[in-house]
Amino acid sequence: MCIEHDIAILRVPEVEMEEHTAVLIVGAGYAGLSAATMLAWHQVPVILVERHASTSIQPKAFGVGPRVLELMRGVPGIESEFSEIWAGIGEGMRIAIASSLTDPDPKILVDTAAGDLDTFVDITPVRDVGAPQSEIERVLRGKAEEFGADLRFSTELVSLEQDADGVTARVKTKDGEHTIRADYLIAADGHRSPLRTALGVPTSGKGELQHMHSIMFDADLSQVVRDREVTLWYLQADGLTGAIITGTGVGAHGLGVYYDPATDPGFTTERCISLVRQAVGLPGLDVSILDTTTFTIAHKLADTYRAGRVFFAGDAAHTMPPTGGQGGSTALQDGCDLAWRLWLVHSGQAGPAFLDTYDAERRPIGALTATEQLANMAVRMPAEQTRDVAPPTADPMAVILGYRYHSTSILNEPADDGSLLENPLTATARPGSRAPHVLLDWEGMPISTIDLFGTGHVLLIGPRGRDWETAARAVSDRLDLHLTPLVIGGDLKDMEGVWQERYGVTETGAVLVRPDGYVSWRAPALTPSPKDTLNDVLTTTLSRHP
Repeated sequence: MCIEHDIAILRVPEVEMEEHTAVLIVGAGYAGLSAATMLAWHQVPVILVERHASTSIQPKAFGVGPRVLELMRGVPGIESEFSEIWAGIGEGMRIAIASSLTDPDPKILVDTAAGDLDTFVDITPVRDVGAPQSEIERVLRGKAEEFGADLRFSTELVSLEQDADGVTARVKTKDGEHTIRADYLIAADGHRSPLRTALGVPTSGKGELQHMHSIMFDADLSQVVRDREVTLWYLQADGLTGAIITGTGVGAHGLGVYYDPATDPGFTTERCISLVRQAVGLPGLDVSILDTTTFTIAHKLADTYRAGRVFFAGDAAHTMPPTGGQGGSTALQDGCDLAWRLWLVHSGQAGPAFLDTYDAERRPIGALTATEQLANMAVRMPAEQTRDVAPPTADPMAVILGYRYHSTSILNEPADDGSLLENPLTATARPGSRAPHVLLDWEGMPISTIDLFGTGHVLLIGPRGRDWETAARAVSDRLDLHLTPLVIGGDLKDMEGVWQERYGVTETGAVLVRPDGYVSWRAPALTPSPKDTLNDVLTTTLSRHP
């Protein structure tokens, strides 16, 4: 790459200095900010560039799923800040299909007041957080900066080159251009993803499905919606297909309607007011239009999540319809997932080939989630482009907390069926599965097994398997690995006596759990040489072989 030279005072040539960082992130949406936060928390040097002046002020995606909280709750203060947002907004949510907010017979899809999400208590120690994307991004930005991430807004990526050792990015600010050298780059640059295009990554899927006109408005809806409750109605009516959402805590309500940019006459203030009145079902409603914007609903999947040293995350990896509410949570999970993998490689705990597991594990789940969202769209906001789409097939609970991984980081057992989904209520810690939530007692304080994960690998050991503990300490020292052995039945008490059954081991068994809370390997019982067994397992799953 050519390095430009400027002429400084006294005509002394000044050679532009090239910055260096471990990870460069392009894009400050959900995927980019979650990656920056988690990388900084793991003390990995990271620079994020974003062409806009700040994070979004639009509410955009609403809600953060429990899996995101499981991945991020180890970051000091982040769970409480998320929860405070939800506490300030409301106490519940209803989702339905209807002709308007005043439809006398809506088809209710979710009603938390009726206990529709109560089963989460048996699966995870965290709950959904109802909050608009603008507020979640605000918290993530603060946390990333608190832990030392270098976030640069009003900074645009101009060009990118990569070689066997890293990437060289040219970025532009109001003060000019300069170069950043990074070991790896995370492309979180949105559904159009200029980086994906520039690197020639093909995509599949349905493509663009519908154009939406979004209207933020103010009106007194107290007679048609419950107080302190988020109400999301998918609208199917003559001349209006879309969705209306109220109670999100952003000081406004939102209405999104389908339109055809080739034939639509335009959205005047008067027309927007008329559409709001139709969506609410009150012809004389006093309405103030606060803001409008447009966006495109699409179903577009990157055919690979990795191109050399560039990794795709969020909408750049999987653009999906909003129907089902998993797009934002999936993007947040992508960022977290890349962060812990890059941390292991950066710190030498894993070999460089370990990063191939990101594509192997996350791409099938991204595609599955996007396809389920597409199927939801065909039911909730049908369009010509979704006429031939099959209805949803998967249990929503399984898509949220029951997805499974398959890669070189997972040592599947001989009888494994290769499934991508399982029922999280009956999961038994098969390798490739999320480690189940089991209540434990730690020095008189109730905690979950989920609380044990996030800062490194954890080896959970049965009460009579203490030889695993000795082996883990020896292997951890040999491999310079963050590996914590924990005996269930020692300082950690099994409060309900179900840990062995839920984790599929005997009293001498052991279960290896990765930083993301997924089971990498398990031994139902003690092996003849625990030290050799663990050494082989970890060198294999962390790509540590020469």
